[in-house]
Amino acid sequence: MTEPRIDPALAAGTARPMAGYQARHFGWAVDAGVATITLARPERKNPLTFDSYAELRDLLHALQWAPDVRALVLTGAGGNFCSGGDVHEIIGPLLRLKAPELLAFTRMTGAVVKALRLCPQPVVAAVDGVCAGAGAILAMASDLRLGTARSRTAFLFNRVGLAGCDMGACAMLPRIVGQGRASEWLYTGRALGGEEAERWGFFNRLCEPEALLADAQALAAELAAGPSFAHGMTKTMLHQEWAMTLDQALEAEAQAQALCMLTEDFRRAYDAFVARQRPRFEGN
Repeated sequence: MTEPRIDPALAAGTARPMAGYQARHFGWAVDAGVATITLARPERKNPLTFDSYAELRDLLHALQWAPDVRALVLTGAGGNFCSGGDVHEIIGPLLRLKAPELLAFTRMTGAVVKALRLCPQPVVAAVDGVCAGAGAILAMASDLRLGTARSRTAFLFNRVGLAGCDMGACAMLPRIVGQGRASEWLYTGRALGGEEAERWGFFNRLCEPEALLADAQALAAELAAGPSFAHGMTKTMLHQEWAMTLDQALEAEAQAQALCMLTEDFRRAYDAFVARQRPRFEGN
């Protein structure tokens, strides 16, 4: 697998390799184009803090210019995915804030979801154990979700007196599981086990806990080996077409596909098909 070739005149403004990034508030590793973010506070079931929210927002935003990252895995340490916002480091302090500060915080958490959706790389969530509150949102905002039978996914906002309309849940969750099921999940705050979440369509499939991360990374590697420019276009269209009429979507997809037809990946795929060989995609 090679990085996309970028004209040197453009590289300074369009490329920022991220393999060497040193994360402060979670684990970060890149191997053969697949990046893995590991929420790593296992003693507390990997909750988020103000600092980890902000670093996630900025790192995910930077992936728009990272030619060395072609797919992303999001996971948690110690047999759990993420328990949401830390009760002591986020929930408690929020009670002391005024409206402008609270709005700044909720806009920041929303910016994490926006960055997840706008980065061109496919994102695979590997969900084991507890996946609650903002953790459930991170899984929801990923492109693909692998779970385990022992996973427990809950949108807990009503349990603390808040609305279910948090971080895009009312926009995205109905599109994944349907309006009726999303309504039940957000109104009740109940936890779904892995098998039920898979039946609802939240998980793409279930894995054995000990194989979950390897399965997620294998799926991400498969995506990373594909046509990354075209994958990014697919992700953009999946996101943008929520707000389009069919006519608008058809025109947008016509333009997107025409751009993909100009890529070297498209030409290489044709040449490989004619030669009865496996295509080699380089993202250009």
